[in-house]
This record gives sequence, structure tokens and C-alpha cells, in this order.
Amino acid sequence: RNTATATDISLENRNRPATTPFRLLPSALLFGERYGCQVACIASFHSPASTIYPQRAMTSVLSMESPPFRPRSGGGGGGATTLSTSSSFGSPAPHHRNNPNRSSSGASSPLSHGSGDGYSNAVKSYTFQTPSGESLEIRNVWEENVEEEMAIIRELIETHPYVAMDTEFPGVVARPVSETYSPDFHYKSLKCNVDLLKIIQLGLTFADENGNYAKGCPCWQFNFKFNLNDDMFAQDSIDLLVTSGISFEDHATRGIDPLHFGELLMVSGLVLDDRVKWVSFHSGYDYAYLLKVLTTQDLPKDEKSFFELLKIYFPTIYDIKYMTSLCDGHFGGLQRLADDLKCPRIGPEHQAGSDSLLTMVTYFALGQAKFTNGNGSIDDTKYKNELYGYGSNHTVRKGPLSSAHSNSTLSNMNGNGDASSVH
Repeated sequence: RNTATATDISLENRNRPATTPFRLLPSALLFGERYGCQVACIASFHSPASTIYPQRAMTSVLSMESPPFRPRSGGGGGGATTLSTSSSFGSPAPHHRNNPNRSSSGASSPLSHGSGDGYSNAVKSYTFQTPSGESLEIRNVWEENVEEEMAIIRELIETHPYVAMDTEFPGVVARPVSETYSPDFHYKSLKCNVDLLKIIQLGLTFADENGNYAKGCPCWQFNFKFNLNDDMFAQDSIDLLVTSGISFEDHATRGIDPLHFGELLMVSGLVLDDRVKWVSFHSGYDYAYLLKVLTTQDLPKDEKSFFELLKIYFPTIYDIKYMTSLCDGHFGGLQRLADDLKCPRIGPEHQAGSDSLLTMVTYFALGQAKFTNGNGSIDDTKYKNELYGYGSNHTVRKGPLSSAHSNSTLSNMNGNGDASSVH
């Protein structure tokens, strides 16, 4: 998903004793002993400016100095952090940082493939009018209201057991480097990045077995604690999220503690229950971040153990990207597929709430178009519990990767080129 070019690196002082403090060269990152392979920088990234003392090879994390965060301008003379209501469709009023409880309302059509002008996640919620005239709300969740909103979801899951999910995270900053082809290359890539980085946003949308949204507010957007001064990220991913309306000032001051959210998620009724159907698009990273939140641990060392853990917490999953691999004529990312199926987007692209809404409507449209049984119901037997690009299914690359191709594959491993979410 990240479009930056991967660069192999070398590290001075690799063989220093583990007790010796050191700083990484400004252009390098070594994280290899932890995974039995070298890991090279794949993006322009920043990490906390601190000296790390590795305790032992299996737990060593190296860091580097970082300049202050300055988002690049999005073109046209305006800075990336300046959001305007320039869309020809109805847009909410600009947000007010001093009043985070203020709601935003869409005036007319919610359709937009743009990057979220005017849609800051600092507001309490976005409200849209659907083409059928119904009001639909995307509700933002922060530390101050997470328990209240999770209590609502605990009730809702009983009647709306389909959960569409999307995450936003700080890009891809590392990749395994090996002289020979490794069959678990993609899982190693996923593991080293998820272990290094933090989730930024999670979108959850709820529907019943017929694809009908929960009335009123079917979508919640959970905003996690993330500090640009302390946490590692890929610059391009942060630029994209800022342009899309993500308020990192609010993430730093009122973001949800992942430990707190993990406790609430564990008892929410959303996990550990095979009646709950999790819907996503090219979702290896999505589930990896959720497993990290639920377990408070690094991901398992091997792919087999990862799938065993995934099966425990998420017994029933549907990956739309895998579904498209079984169909002719469907290529590209989520937005392209949704356009092909005439599924409208509601809300700003590259925010997890809107992306999860689009994921839900696209799943049911694709299921009805390609995967129905004799009585017209969607038959999930061909794609249930498969992840695109992982495991032993037909989407997993079986042959060796060239260095150039491995860089390109990792950069685009999530489909539509979004460097901060799974698509």
C-alpha cells in the first residue's frame, strides 16, 4: 500500500554487545534478529528520538532521530492540514477543535471519492442523507465515550451480526531481506510492521443477514492514541491521513488507550463467537492489528500460529479481495470494485468509518451477484475464513520473488495503494 521505494540498508555496529547503547544511522533500521532475518527500511519514516538499549536479541528495537512532523502540502497552495468544504456535494461545516461534541451534517448527496475535505474526525459524528431519504450517522469514539458506545454495540450485535471492519495505521516501514525465497515472506512483513507500529483508527459497521444497516447509527469510528512526536510512522501515510481529515492533535490528547479498548472488545460479543460474521477487504493487516490489541502481545512467530489465533478470536471471516479472486472481471481495490457494483460511498475516503460502510455494502452486492445458492441466499462456502495473500489458498505466491518485485509487492500488498489502511 505504501508507494515509497524500498531501500536496502546496512547498519554499523551490528556486532556490538547487546548491553551497549547506540543510535541507528539516520537512513537505517535493523529489526532482524527478532524475526530471524534482516529488515530494511521501506519508506520515509520517523520514530522517537531516543537511545534504545537492547536487552537481548529477541527483544531489541532500534530507533533513530526524527525531525518535527511537518505535513507536506497537498498542492494548490493550501497546507495538507487545512480542510475546506470545496466539494460540489453537500459537506459538513468545518470542525471546531474547541468543541469536539459538535456534529457535522451532510446537506445533500453523501457520495464522494475525495479525500475528506471538511470531514475532521475531531467532531462528534457525521450525519448523511441516503438516497432513500434516511439519516445515517458515522459516530466518532474517543477515550471519553468509548465505554458508552461499546455498551450500545453489545446490544446491537444481537440483531446485526455482520460486522464490516477497516483500519487505518501508520503505513509500512520495514520488510524482510533474505538471500533466498521465503514462503512466509508476506507474513514476516506483516509481523515486523504490526509489531513495530500502532493502530490509528478502526471503523466498524453493523448490518443484519440481509445487508440492512442498523437504524440511525450503523457505523462507529474508534480513534486511538497516537502521538507523532513519540510513535513511528511512514511519512506518506501520515500525509494522506491528514489530508483525509484525521486530527492527530486529538489522537495525541484524547485517543483511546488500546489496552482499554482491548478489554472492552473482549467482552463485547464481537469476538470469540462464530455467529458474528466479520467482513473486510484484503485484511491481513486489519486482523493483525486487532489481534495485537486483543492479546497485548506481538504477533505469533509463524503464519500457522497466526491463523490458529485468528480462528479463536474471529471464527468467521469474509475477505472481499479473496472473493474477487474467484470471479472474472473484478480487479483493483475496494473503491474500484464498489464503483463496478454501483455501490455509493458515504463519508470521506481514507477514514475507517466510511471505508467500513463501503466494505459492507460491497460485500452484499458482490455476494448477491456472484455467490448465491439455489434459493437466492449468499453461499459463503467458497470463501469463508480465507485471507487474500496469506495461508495456503491460491492467492499466495508460490515462487521466488526478485528484490525489485518484493519491494513492489510489499508496497502494494493491500490492493488499492492506500498506505494507511488495508486496501
